[in-house]
This record gives sequence, C-alpha cells and structure tokens, in this order.
Amino acid sequence: MKEKNITIVSRDAPRRKGKTDWKRLDAMTDEEIEASIANDPDWQEFKDLDWSDAVLVIPPKKKAISIRIDEDVLDYFKTDGAGYQRRINAVLRSYMQQKKSKKRKRA
Repeated sequence: MKEKNITIVSRDAPRRKGKTDWKRLDAMTDEEIEASIANDPDWQEFKDLDWSDAVLVIPPKKKAISIRIDEDVLDYFKTDGAGYQRRINAVLRSYMQQKKSKKRKRA
C-alpha cells in the first residue's frame, strides 16, 4: 500500500517547535532585552510605530475543499514558492470584497 503524506490543518493541531531559546530569554534582564531589540536591524522600521491603537485580528476560519484550477494558473501561484494557497485565497477575497463594494454603491 502506498504511504500518504498527511498535513494537519486544524488550528487545534500541536504547533511546531520554534527557534526561540526560551531559557536564554528568561535569563535576560529587561534592559538586556531592550538593548538586543535596539541593535536588531530588522527592528528599525518598527521602532517608531505607535502600537497603542493596535487591534487583534483573528483571521476567518478556513474550510478545506477540493477545487479544480487551470494548470497554468496553479503554476503561476506556485512560482513564488510556499504560501501559494494563501495567495490564491487573497486574490479570491479581493474579488469578493470588490463585488460587495459595487453592490453597496448601487443600493
């Protein structure tokens, strides 16, 4: 019997172990953490953002379906690598929102 690859897509699925060294982080003082953040070049574009009005947005629940897509369309989305299903969903969402917006303007 051929073995199948199964991907769990449930939000309740156990999460993969991250790369964070939690013991090292727990041993750091607040000052050391702040200094580490200040020295991180990736942080520079975020350091002046005002997060006081930030709102937690939980994405809508996804539903697994089977859909037939033209091969060239699928290949196009796959050319950018992993996340092609998310990109397809984003295009469909944009289309849906534009259609809804046009209906509201007519009413």
